[in-house]
Amino acid sequence: MKPLPLLAGALLLGAGFAHADSMRCGSSLVDVGDRAWEVEQKCGPPVHRDEVGYTVGEYDRREYRIEEWVYGPNNGATYILTFEANRLTRIEFKRD
Repeated sequence: MKPLPLLAGALLLGAGFAHADSMRCGSSLVDVGDRAWEVEQKCGPPVHRDEVGYTVGEYDRREYRIEEWVYGPNNGATYILTFEANRLTRIEFKRD
């Protein structure tokens, strides 16, 4: 069996979430690495906020909270922002 080309494989998966390094909120830009309070200041409160779990710090062995914030749908796109230790670590988006 031949491996599927990347584009064909992506099309077969359907409308899944894609990853981005930044998200626009009005005239502001939110980037991976921003603090949670900075994101809320630029974008306002999220539509939904979920505490997903905890992770252990790499160097200090403390537990840090993992949260997901949902924004949208705006202009046909929904964004899910993942925060670890109050730092934005991942931006996912989905076209509706």
